[in-house]
Amino acid sequence: MDFITALINGLSSGGTYAMIAIGYTMVYGIAKMLNFAHGDVIMVGGYAMYVTLLALGHPLIAVLAAVIFCIILGVTIERFAYRPLRGASPLAVLITAIGVSYLLQSLAQIIFGSSPKMPLQLQISGAVKLGALSVDYSTILTITVTVVVMAILSLFVKYSKTGRAMVAVSEDRDAALLMGINTNAIITITFAIGSALAAIAGYMMLCKAPSLSNTLGAMPGIKAFTAAVIGGIGSIPGAMLGGLLLGIVESISYSIPAIAPYTDAVEFSILIIVLLVKPSGILGKARREKV
Repeated sequence: MDFITALINGLSSGGTYAMIAIGYTMVYGIAKMLNFAHGDVIMVGGYAMYVTLLALGHPLIAVLAAVIFCIILGVTIERFAYRPLRGASPLAVLITAIGVSYLLQSLAQIIFGSSPKMPLQLQISGAVKLGALSVDYSTILTITVTVVVMAILSLFVKYSKTGRAMVAVSEDRDAALLMGINTNAIITITFAIGSALAAIAGYMMLCKAPSLSNTLGAMPGIKAFTAAVIGGIGSIPGAMLGGLLLGIVESISYSIPAIAPYTDAVEFSILIIVLLVKPSGILGKARREKV
């Protein structure tokens, strides 16, 4: 029974990682850049929920406000920080992304201080009893939201005109541009979707442990990036698979006292093993560079 509980908890945390990892993998797959400020968008969304709760006191309105604010933030970051570097070296873009990350963390600390905030209205208490098994409402909500969002996103990418344009841009940006696709608009939409998912992931985190600080998204962002690489960076199904796998491994490791202190080491060891065996990730495709 302990294993089943750990598995369910792993699916819950893995769903959160998957939600964040999709933002990483979509931006990389389409814009060919690693947005290391993505984890801090989660933190900004958390503070947006906190401020909205103070003003209005309604959790649903707080989540919607956070999604909208994060979308605006993501689009703004893309427009003013990344778009001017569209033709720059990957190193310049990477340094800029790290700079944006530290900027967001510093601004949050200046505005809200360094002491953690406790948006307790977001916490979901209670559990469902299934025989001897007890499943928290927050876990059920996280798994349900993850499945629904993944299904909607998959249908959007596969069947909508914008989704097919995203696939075209990810395959060959220059060819997509020649076919009349507005690549700048597609990249902006990608950032908007990724930022919205980051806000939802922030809510998932806060409904379990309502402690908000300016480093809220730092470690989850790193682990979600690890999940995206394990699953295959650039692949949406790979990001979901990597997130769920990482969440399950993390939960099972925490449930074993001898391994619990080394959980992070176990997770990153899996990343190393996957990269050694299949550098493109589990579901990733090796691409040949044109010369």
